[in-house]
Amino acid sequence: MGKLKYLSKNIALFSISNFVSKILVFLLVPFYTNVLTTYEYGIADVIQVTLLLLVPMVTLNIGEAALRFGVEEVNNRKSIYLVGIKYVLRASIIVVFICFALRGVLSVKEIARFSASSILGIRINEIKWYLTLFAVLFAANALYEFLILYFQGAELVETIVIGSVSCTLITICSNLFFLLALKTGLNGYIYSQIIAFSLASLIMISVGKKRVNATLNSGENLDNTLNILPADNINELEKRMLEYSRPMIAYSTASWVNNAIDRYFVLYLCGATINGIYGVAYKIPAILMVFQRIFAQAWQLSATKAHGEEDSDVFYSDMYKVYNSFMVIGCAALVLLVKPVAAFLFRKDFYEAWKLVPPLLISVIFGALTGFLGSICLAHKDSKSMGKATSIGAFFNIVLNLILIPYFQAMGAAVATGISYFTMCMMAVYFVRKHVSLNVKFARNFVSYLILVIESAVMIFELPYHILICALLFIVIVLIYIKDFIEIVNVFLKKSGLNRSNERN
Repeated sequence: MGKLKYLSKNIALFSISNFVSKILVFLLVPFYTNVLTTYEYGIADVIQVTLLLLVPMVTLNIGEAALRFGVEEVNNRKSIYLVGIKYVLRASIIVVFICFALRGVLSVKEIARFSASSILGIRINEIKWYLTLFAVLFAANALYEFLILYFQGAELVETIVIGSVSCTLITICSNLFFLLALKTGLNGYIYSQIIAFSLASLIMISVGKKRVNATLNSGENLDNTLNILPADNINELEKRMLEYSRPMIAYSTASWVNNAIDRYFVLYLCGATINGIYGVAYKIPAILMVFQRIFAQAWQLSATKAHGEEDSDVFYSDMYKVYNSFMVIGCAALVLLVKPVAAFLFRKDFYEAWKLVPPLLISVIFGALTGFLGSICLAHKDSKSMGKATSIGAFFNIVLNLILIPYFQAMGAAVATGISYFTMCMMAVYFVRKHVSLNVKFARNFVSYLILVIESAVMIFELPYHILICALLFIVIVLIYIKDFIEIVNVFLKKSGLNRSNERN
């Protein structure tokens, strides 16, 4: 199967998965902002970003190794599954132990006497309960995330679609039950996630093991993976997987700093209420991230398969062009429409979050491009370069958060995030040149980024005729990219076999 046809097939499948999953969850945002307080949403947001850090770190990024080795070593996919499950279970035990140890520390009499006091604005008794919930949530989420990556590496995209759609539907139903019927607030929000991750994982295991067995023409089940390879061979496979995944801890940790550290700074310096407003502001950039994730999931497989082929540089360059143009045009459109979208999504005190959205949208572009370039480096098994790029971006993020948040609160965090992602992207462009030569008009791209910044500033400060000015700037951005966008999409459709009827004519 050709590279573009393979990519287009996976994009179609991931589109089903992401549109159903993300759009349905997106439509729940007005519900969440209506039933949860800004304080509760602020705590929920911190729990979510902590998961983003700990899952890859404590599991040693074993899911990424399962994806990478699953694509290349088809006959070892069952053993890859076994190794991955081992590290997921080990990580879950470690986190459960740490959470209950922290509960013990907070239960010491000297601390318990001050249970009415708080840490970062959260009461100590509440923290103890959230630690218990977090331990269970971590175990459920770690398994779910591993299975998503494992089945992606096994090229069983249909299983991922089934799992992610199931997770979304279960989340919605359980949220309605806990938040609307029982009115359990933040606790119900967390309960629904635990239930959704757990049940979706069981569904994927049930569906996926049959598909893995079928691809290997084997009558064995995943339950019998210990019999697939001799112990020495499994140990050797495990060693190679860890050699690949461990260096990625710096990469994933630095990526987390860029994604999430601002929430902790806002929580510490501004309180849980402001952090709740800042956290909900990410929901509009999540619209752009739906499309970014669709492409990124399909692209990660294609980048690995294209590695080493003669025309890989041309393929990478074309995909970078279409990816960049789509993200920039999408960002410009959302900046223009940010007010009506925010009015639809955000209720009560959450509406003021709209001003934080434009810089966060810009950060999504650079985060997406960094991920694109990172997939090329990882296809060449070069995780160190991306570790350096993300570490530099993380350093800028921390420094800028410390400087800007005390003066500009949540807006300072949003601007710091945008600048750090831009820095990280530029470093990724530099490092990826070791492996491929990208034929990209970077000067033109910089002009479009500058226009985006101007559009965002005009909208945030609500200058006279700001809607008209932003509309004109949006048109300029479309004109900058429209020719290349149409040309590359036509090539994409033609090569992926979607224009065969036209070819016959």
